[in-house]
Amino acid sequence: MASHNLKTVIGFEFSRIIKKRRFWVTTLAIPVALGIVFGLVFISNQSSSTTADAQKNERLSFQFTDASGLVTDAAAGTFGGTRTTDNTAAVAAVRAGTLRAYFAFPSDPATQPVRVYGTDKGIFDNGTYEAVAKQILVSAAQQKIASPQLTAVTQGNIKITSQTYKDGQVSGGIGVVIPPLLFLVIFYLLIIMLGNQMLSSTLEEKENRVTEMILTTLNPTTLIIGKIAALFMVGLVQMLTFALPVIIGYVFFRSNLKLPDVDLSTLSLQPGPMIVGVLLLVGGFIVFTGTLVAIGAVVPTVKEAGTVFAPLVIMLFVPFYVVSMIVSDPSAPIVQIFTYFPYTAPVTAMLRNGFGSLSSVQSALVIAELFTFGLITLRLAVHLFRYGSLEYSKKLSIRNTFHRRNRAQSAAVPEPGGDDMWSDPLLAGIEAQMRAGHEIKAAEMYCKATGASLPEAKLAIDSLRERAGVA
Repeated sequence: MASHNLKTVIGFEFSRIIKKRRFWVTTLAIPVALGIVFGLVFISNQSSSTTADAQKNERLSFQFTDASGLVTDAAAGTFGGTRTTDNTAAVAAVRAGTLRAYFAFPSDPATQPVRVYGTDKGIFDNGTYEAVAKQILVSAAQQKIASPQLTAVTQGNIKITSQTYKDGQVSGGIGVVIPPLLFLVIFYLLIIMLGNQMLSSTLEEKENRVTEMILTTLNPTTLIIGKIAALFMVGLVQMLTFALPVIIGYVFFRSNLKLPDVDLSTLSLQPGPMIVGVLLLVGGFIVFTGTLVAIGAVVPTVKEAGTVFAPLVIMLFVPFYVVSMIVSDPSAPIVQIFTYFPYTAPVTAMLRNGFGSLSSVQSALVIAELFTFGLITLRLAVHLFRYGSLEYSKKLSIRNTFHRRNRAQSAAVPEPGGDDMWSDPLLAGIEAQMRAGHEIKAAEMYCKATGASLPEAKLAIDSLRERAGVA
């Protein structure tokens, strides 16, 4: 029965969320925005590339002087240039509009600027002069070198492969670091995308005053776990939706969008760091999920929950303020504190796991801590939800919930003994509500008096009904 209820809750919550128009508007807004940006970048790159090529290879009617001795008449003539010895006359001709441009190459182009004089052709077309002047010098230098190998070296067109060793074994370098850090990216996406939904998932029913009706037929633990599982599925849908335009852009338009060419063969998926990364991700998700659900159970409205949610999100980014120490000095006290503090541990530990500074013992300790603390927060969230579901106008007192539980455990249902069974004012009021058909109101009265949860109150009310002979 519990398994059936859990599947029902998961299916209902998942379908309820994805059927909302607001959900798809919000989810598709980012992919659409990315698509528009990629499109604009594609068009701009095409235009910029065409313009740059046209400017670089455009023939100009210009004159030049060369104090460096690098530029030959043949090299300049390729671009439409002719040598002159009278720079004053050349500048005057450009100013008068009878000459398109004049380039004055200095004796040392490496330290001295090339002076360019040209007629104004607009803010964009004026870039033609600089592009042509640079290309003339490059061509002249290549002719002087007269060696393709030396030309490639001077331009930095060289490839380097490196191999490093750690503990006598070949280390993977950046290819080993990237895969475990992907779990950190997934963790951030899950919390940022699902955080508000985790808060509002329980608050929505509370604000609509339907929680008490739900809990009369459903165990709170089943409800909370079902909501969390449904939200996780929703998060997967959102991540796939967000990733789709990026994947399409990279696979089909990588060169047009100027995206880096990532060689996946250089990535090394080492079992140890990958397993630790998965466990840290799950443990951290449980911690923050339990905390967010507990916050939603304590506060009466989404607005009040937002004031608590913001500091919680800030703690996710606090480790990045000491990221240099996490990488270079993982034994520093502040790094150790962040490694074991539950709300900074997931991010700090995943960073250290990626960079290889988290030992096996430390990994086991952090993972055990996260799962233990996460399960405690989930259990606390369920406990608070039992009693906070009836608090509509004020924050729930956590201390009072445990006092109520103790009172509920010591409370006894009166034994049947005749008409004086209902002489107690409270039970008399419960009887009146039952006879009027207001079972939920009777259950609420029982909860407030004994601290019991609604499911427990429903069982007690059923027992009292049988004893009193109320139909």
